[in-house]
Amino acid sequence: MGPRGMVQDPYKYFRPEARELVDQFAKGVLELERDGGSTPAVQKLLRVAHTLKGAARVVKQSQIADSAHALEDMLSPYRDKAHDIARDQIDLILAHLDQISSRLDTLDARGTADPSEPRRRDGEENLRTFRADVAETDAVLEGVAEAHALLNKLRSTMRAVEQARRLTDLLTAQLGPVAAADGARQPNPGPSRRIALAQELGRTFAGIERGLGTAVDQMDRELRQLREAAERLRLIAAGTLFTALERTARDAARALGKNVDFARRGGDIRLDARVLETMQGALIQIVRNAVAHGIEPEAERIAAGKPSAGKVSVHVTRRGQRIAFQVSDDGRGVDLEAVRKVASERGLIDRGGRAADAEALVRLLLKGGISTSATVTGVAGRGVGLDVVREGVERLGGEVLLRTERGAGTTVELIIPPSLASMDVLIAEAEGPDGAACVSSMPLDAVRGTLLVRPGEISRGSPGDTIVYGGKAIPFIPLATALDGTSWSPRRGWTTVVLDGAGGEAAIGVDRLLGTGRMVVRPLPEHLHASPTVVGATLDSDGNPQLVLDPEQLAAAARRGSQATVEPTPSGRRILVVDDSLTTRMLEQSILESAGYDVDMAISAEEALEILRDNRYALILVDVEMPGMDGFTFIARIRSDAELREIPAILVTSRASPEDLQRGRDVGADGHIAKSEFDQAELLATISRLMR
Repeated sequence: MGPRGMVQDPYKYFRPEARELVDQFAKGVLELERDGGSTPAVQKLLRVAHTLKGAARVVKQSQIADSAHALEDMLSPYRDKAHDIARDQIDLILAHLDQISSRLDTLDARGTADPSEPRRRDGEENLRTFRADVAETDAVLEGVAEAHALLNKLRSTMRAVEQARRLTDLLTAQLGPVAAADGARQPNPGPSRRIALAQELGRTFAGIERGLGTAVDQMDRELRQLREAAERLRLIAAGTLFTALERTARDAARALGKNVDFARRGGDIRLDARVLETMQGALIQIVRNAVAHGIEPEAERIAAGKPSAGKVSVHVTRRGQRIAFQVSDDGRGVDLEAVRKVASERGLIDRGGRAADAEALVRLLLKGGISTSATVTGVAGRGVGLDVVREGVERLGGEVLLRTERGAGTTVELIIPPSLASMDVLIAEAEGPDGAACVSSMPLDAVRGTLLVRPGEISRGSPGDTIVYGGKAIPFIPLATALDGTSWSPRRGWTTVVLDGAGGEAAIGVDRLLGTGRMVVRPLPEHLHASPTVVGATLDSDGNPQLVLDPEQLAAAARRGSQATVEPTPSGRRILVVDDSLTTRMLEQSILESAGYDVDMAISAEEALEILRDNRYALILVDVEMPGMDGFTFIARIRSDAELREIPAILVTSRASPEDLQRGRDVGADGHIAKSEFDQAELLATISRLMR
């Protein structure tokens, strides 16, 4: 199969390798121009060009090989004097690079190139810069190797199990009666031998227990790391966009005779490659617009008291449950009067258009079809750019925002919900008033510091409490209070995390810091109206959700203080949630309260029975596996109580085998929701049906 595939497409492996080399070369050339150049940088570029040339010759692509050789020739004179390379020479190098790139884009399986027909083959992703990092791939391979090694350990342990079975057979034979010469059965007279065999059997089983326990624990750790590494392979750093965006800014500026500096920030945020592929096209269009429409010519900037070089910056940041791509320039800003004039001429607003305010004109501009450029060029003038941007972002379920100030510049924000994202987090544990612990995480880039806060260092007040940090008072709130509004005692100290949000710093009290790590974060389902402090979730090794928190919302909760008002809820819509997990209780509470139900919670079946003595509920949600009385027994108890037997009860549990389902029906459960297949819509539909 492999050789035939090579005959059918001899460039299957050359194309991705060559694109990788072209991307490396483009990034290096732009860094050479931006940073002034260095001998190691030029030498690295020469090595990349040489590798590309060799790969092209292997597959008999002489034009690409010749272009790579030309790149070597152009760079060789600057091997020892990189600082002397001129901008015109950079232009020429990039032009050759574009020729190679174009040739790759149109290279088909026969080795011919048709410029009129861009390359597109089934099964081959057109993700030029969005590929898995080699280190991440190595992490997966190492994890697989470790898992196999541990499996081999388990196999050796199984041999010990076999030996233990043989010893058991021997012991059984020793303990049983023996046959005499006349065929009669007599007691076995070897007590010391039996004791020795029993002792050896005990030691063997103890060794088995230790060996299996150690191996299973190691496999659990390795497989957890393997899963995380495999998930990260789907994610690409947002910074992989920056080379293409910087090249766009540079080329547009050169075409229009302008001088532009490019800045970038937030490239460490990792997103799904498909999302980045869509965002690249939109961001290229915005950067091109910023140079063409925003940045003024050098003379005009100097006359306005600005630096001669304009600035275009791209900033990627996490904002709540979404990712924001922000493109800003320090140019002239959008000419809203020109937009008004064009819109009026095209009949998009009333003739004269004075009724349209700035916000309405910006919305009109984002719809596309309006250009304030006097001429059509290769860079701007057709009025379709923002329409392309809007269409791409809306396809991802996002939105486009535009802010502009005349003479000061323009900022365009593309805000999207990521399918997956990876981030460095600080992991903390908080205990609720019931003593149950909730493990949650906060993005590490929002953490400004940690400290131990003693009781006397917390100032109680209204609307909230404060501590002194960095010489100023900042709001303070315990994490458990921020999550579910529970009260807290001022008579204890806190391990405290200082977060930096849009509204300033805030201090969050936790019970323990568990360390840092990199997590693959999944956004919450769109139909799940969870607490605004929850930005997403990650799964632990058992598939249970761990919350990832939004630092902006935590800081806002601290500024609001711990006072909470309770809205009255309709009678007959009161639900009791029984679960020993704080995380599960909070998620279920968020779902139910968003649907208009009044929710009370119990951390055990025993506590729930106490609550049911004095309160009436329309429905009960109960976990199965809890310390003490389990959920099956709890439902059996309330079904035997004349006052409680009519209350509908739903089991919410990770136990979903046919036997568990049948046992739930046998004790009188009215429904069974599996945590592994948790569906909010199914839960609410079941509740609605049972409460009619």
